[in-house]
Amino acid sequence: MANIRDIARLAGYSPATVSRTLNHSGYVSATAAAKIQAVIAQLDYVPNDIARDLSQGRTANVGVVVPHLNAPFFTEIVNGISSAAFAADYNVVLLQSKYDAALERTYLTQLHRKAFDALIFTSRAIPLTELVAAQQYGAVVCCENPGTKPLAAAYSQRETAYLQAFRWLKGQGYQHIALTLSRDATLSATSRATLATFKRVFGCAPAVVETDVTTYQDGYRVATDLAKNTDLDYIFSNGDDIATGIRQGYLDQHRTAPALMGQENQVSGQLLGLPTIDHHFRQIGAAAFDLAATGRVASVPVTADLLLRR
Repeated sequence: MANIRDIARLAGYSPATVSRTLNHSGYVSATAAAKIQAVIAQLDYVPNDIARDLSQGRTANVGVVVPHLNAPFFTEIVNGISSAAFAADYNVVLLQSKYDAALERTYLTQLHRKAFDALIFTSRAIPLTELVAAQQYGAVVCCENPGTKPLAAAYSQRETAYLQAFRWLKGQGYQHIALTLSRDATLSATSRATLATFKRVFGCAPAVVETDVTTYQDGYRVATDLAKNTDLDYIFSNGDDIATGIRQGYLDQHRTAPALMGQENQVSGQLLGLPTIDHHFRQIGAAAFDLAATGRVASVPVTADLLLRR
């Protein structure tokens, strides 16, 4: 494969002159440029992007670690990241993790090897302390509140909206409430925040907690278990699509579903008029990309909104 030195030898000019021609930087006479371009065409030469990136010390690649794309939390954040990256001439590389800690660590190793300029963790299995340590290799951003840890983060201020939602439920007189969560509280900061805020308002745990619920199909599935508890008067779900699946599951059992609240402000919830919480995940994704591209170590909280539709 031809290189700059081959072009310089055949054109009769220095490698530096060839480099200026290729990069459109610095002065090159019209005669020299014409001869060099003729040799480039003859050799069918194209610059080596990998070598160029190594010489510049950047790849313009941002790795985005996602456990899966089944939930709107991840798809909407990825959409926000992708839109911001496209506008800034960056490439987005999706890195599926399935909450496999070993796999997540291989992505940190790739950051160390300069495969990416930055990594954005939409969720994670490894401890935050490992992400903090990896910042010496490049920008690392998480999409959750890092607390006191010095880590770049863009995240939803969930607790404020949860507090408003649970206080509203209590004010409406609901007492026997079921919650659906994507992961067990031992694994998920979001689940812990949801349960802690519920207990803060009601002084007790929810009547029922269903975990491993992320899709419409999951909601439909857990409706069978929820329907067994005839005392339930409200279901606080972790997604509008999930709430829609629960409702349909009740209907197909010829049962009337309790009142429902969703999250994510999805089309399904809008059509059914469900109250919901909008976490503005696209905005979070755009903020996460900005932190990744600039290398700033800062926290960017995004306020979630409770939408009480009638």
